[in-house]
Amino acid sequence: METYKRVIGEATGWLLFLSLLMALALLVPRTVFDADSKDFLLLIGAVGIWRYSMGGLHFLRGMLFLYVVYPHYRRKVRKLGEAADPSHVYLMVTSFRIDALTTSMVYRSVIEEAIACGFPTTVVCSIVEMSDEVLIKQQWQKLNPPERVKLDFVRIPGTGKRDGLAHGFRAISRHLPDEHAVVAVIDGDTVLEPGVVRKTVPWFKLFPNVGGLTTNEFCEVQGSYVMSEWHKLRFAQRHINMCSMALSRRVLTMTGRMSVFRAAVVTDPDFISDVESDHLDHWRLGRFQFLTGDDKSSWYSLMRLGYDTFYVPDAAINTVEHPPEKSFIKASRKLMFRWYGNNLRQNSRALALGPQRLGWFTSVVLFDQRLSMWTCLLGLVAAIIASIKYSIAFLLIYLLWIGITRFVLTILLSLSGHHIGPAYPLILYYNQIVGALVKIYVFFRLDQQSWTRQNTKLDRGLASFQRWFNTWSSRAMTFSAASVFVAVLLTIV
Repeated sequence: METYKRVIGEATGWLLFLSLLMALALLVPRTVFDADSKDFLLLIGAVGIWRYSMGGLHFLRGMLFLYVVYPHYRRKVRKLGEAADPSHVYLMVTSFRIDALTTSMVYRSVIEEAIACGFPTTVVCSIVEMSDEVLIKQQWQKLNPPERVKLDFVRIPGTGKRDGLAHGFRAISRHLPDEHAVVAVIDGDTVLEPGVVRKTVPWFKLFPNVGGLTTNEFCEVQGSYVMSEWHKLRFAQRHINMCSMALSRRVLTMTGRMSVFRAAVVTDPDFISDVESDHLDHWRLGRFQFLTGDDKSSWYSLMRLGYDTFYVPDAAINTVEHPPEKSFIKASRKLMFRWYGNNLRQNSRALALGPQRLGWFTSVVLFDQRLSMWTCLLGLVAAIIASIKYSIAFLLIYLLWIGITRFVLTILLSLSGHHIGPAYPLILYYNQIVGALVKIYVFFRLDQQSWTRQNTKLDRGLASFQRWFNTWSSRAMTFSAASVFVAVLLTIV
């Protein structure tokens, strides 16, 4: 019955979207559909060509990896057989202020996977609260693992995830793992799919220079329909981008939800230091520690240390998402602020590694991250200016173009294997505009960071003048950049 209701609801949503699209098509001038007219809908400029070329290239690379290259690699892995088995597997879970039901689901899945994988395994629990330890021990007694599966608790102060990871890595170091051991780093709200360990660990044997790899994500959202669809869309886009970057073995993040590393990496003092006390020296904002973004720090550390990164699309995990606010607008804005801030804080120094280390495609992708915050707004701002200066028809044409292209993008996303819904075209455009605005805002305020679940912020303890200077210089630079952007478009239009 629930499935029937969902299918009817989605069919109604698609019909409503297509009806609105056709209504827009009736409102715009007929010359929009005339290929010989200067108003032809499919005429795009240099910026449009750049943006759609980058998106199309990511999509083609992603499909090539997913359906051609990865199956070829997987056949090679299977031929290795037991030769690809690790000597030991460490499943390290970090938990802090996560509800008991989710914690119980997570540790049950981790312990079950430790039992099922068949390798000597140690479950390392990096926890803060005594209640989590009690709950984990209850699950351990219920499942009664064999002798080859061990349990190790690491009690830490509640000073942040980075400290929790560092304490866990040092605890693993004390086990003295050999060069064939691997470590899976798992977030406290991540439920493992059966078989995920066996699907991930052999790749380190096939690719000797891969230092870390990450996995495919699906989610269960404790929130509204729109919030749920927004998260699912993000994971579908993530899947294609990860596949694209995996083609070059340059996956751009070691996702905190679940990534797997060589034990030699996570026991390296330089790597532990990068994750624990990563910081940035900014020409205007000074030096500041990174509060969030441990996944980007671990990726940058791997790149700096000379390792490759990889993605395993058929190794799946399920995350339990708890939106930080009831309002979709507020929750999505908070999450974007954290995610995009993490990206931008790593961007400039990652680019500084150069194409020789990163490869040309990866360097172009990182450079595009800096451009996209402006190019994503160009069409909307130009359409608004043209509608005010000439005719409202320009805004209608732009909306029709957005509707058609986002519909096509949504259909293409279905090839990722992730579910698509009728809200996706609208959410795609919401992400483009609101995401660009958030990126611009955070780009000039890289020192502002906060966790959404713990509601903690970075306190730098600055003197009053330095705080005043940082605040007003950030505002001045944001205003100046936005003014130049609009001025250029006014001149062009």
